[in-house]
Amino acid sequence: MPKLRSHSGAKKRFSVKKSGKVKRAQSGKNHILTKKTTKRTRGLRGPAYVDKTQAKTMKQLLPY
Repeated sequence: MPKLRSHSGAKKRFSVKKSGKVKRAQSGKNHILTKKTTKRTRGLRGPAYVDKTQAKTMKQLLPY
C-alpha cells in the first residue's frame, strides 16, 4: 500500500493538537480592516478550533 500524503493546503492552515482538536486561524483578518472595530480585529487574533463535524475530515487530510 502506498504512503499517504498530507494535503499541502491543509498543512499550511490547520494543526492537530494533542487533545485531538484541530486548530485554525480566524477568518476576516486580511483586508478591509478599516471598517472593522479595534475590538473585533483584536478578537480575530486569537486561535479558533474546527467544529467537531469538520474535525474528522481535517484529520483525514493531515494523516501525519
